[in-house]
Amino acid sequence: MNHKFNNVMSTKTKNLGLYLMLPLLFLGAISSTRAGSASHYEPSFYNIHDFFMGPPGWYFVPYNWFYTSDQLNDRNGNAINSITIKPGPGPGVTLNVSPSLDLYAFSPVLTWVAPWKLDGIKFGAYIGPSFANSNIDVAISTLQGRGVNPTTSSFGAGDMYVQPIWLQYTLKHWDFSLAYGFYAPVGRYNTSTITFPRLGRSITTTSPDNIGEGFWTQQIQGAMAWYPWADQRMSVVAALTYEINSSKEGIDVTPGQHLSLNWGISQYLPLSKDKKLLLQVGPAGYDDWQITDDSGSAATNPTVHQQVHGAGGEVGLVYVPWNSKLAFHAFDEFSATARLQGQAYGITAYINF
Repeated sequence: MNHKFNNVMSTKTKNLGLYLMLPLLFLGAISSTRAGSASHYEPSFYNIHDFFMGPPGWYFVPYNWFYTSDQLNDRNGNAINSITIKPGPGPGVTLNVSPSLDLYAFSPVLTWVAPWKLDGIKFGAYIGPSFANSNIDVAISTLQGRGVNPTTSSFGAGDMYVQPIWLQYTLKHWDFSLAYGFYAPVGRYNTSTITFPRLGRSITTTSPDNIGEGFWTQQIQGAMAWYPWADQRMSVVAALTYEINSSKEGIDVTPGQHLSLNWGISQYLPLSKDKKLLLQVGPAGYDDWQITDDSGSAATNPTVHQQVHGAGGEVGLVYVPWNSKLAFHAFDEFSATARLQGQAYGITAYINF
């Protein structure tokens, strides 16, 4: 991942004082585009049926997630191409903003589905550590807040998700699930302070090589699937995810709460006469909204709320005797506010043992 900034400076403003003021002026000029709110849950990470349990047993589910973007949007959803700073008389300084981001994350999830039911309710749980070269929120913060290239050459541990409560109730044409989980801030996270001696100012910001978010998140998730046919060869799925964030470490800011919607339609098609090998295809997408303000003295424009909307599809291969599956999905984000807008891809295996 890299960020490119090309500075075009008027000859009338090339002086030492301006050079010393540029970093702080840059921060102030673009703060109107920044919500400063982070979100642990990434809706483009998941597949259509990930919100529901399989047959009883243990599953190893390695997720591979890729995100690429060359567009940063402002609070109105418009792409930011350049910023003009005018510290005084004259034409000022124009900074051409051209982000180019490539992110990768890996999460080896271990899932357990209980072999028993209580009044028809299934029980499950899972734990998901993560490893990445960066994360979207760090990239946005670095791009908007410091105007420097974040470090993504190293690959390290991110925050971990634990879901100790997972319930599911099944009817002939319906599945309903309810889950509680939390994100533990165990990933690499640091803050740094930038001082401007001649201006008598300093700012504290997240380090550009962070992988973790630096705060806890409580997550509540509910999902439903409707099966038009009793054999469940087709399903219409919707899932709502609600996040409650704690304050960030080292910075006086509590990110606003987020609400996400995942949706999709899935169709299974037999690839063998005995129906042991199935092809799964269908459209899918997501919507994510920041629904409350950021809070704290370090919150930048707390009333500016992030949101993003994406659509795409999923293709999978299922081998029924093994209760195993290989899935690929791709999403294109067609709208975003106060954040990056790009494309997301995922490759996931579901291995029952």
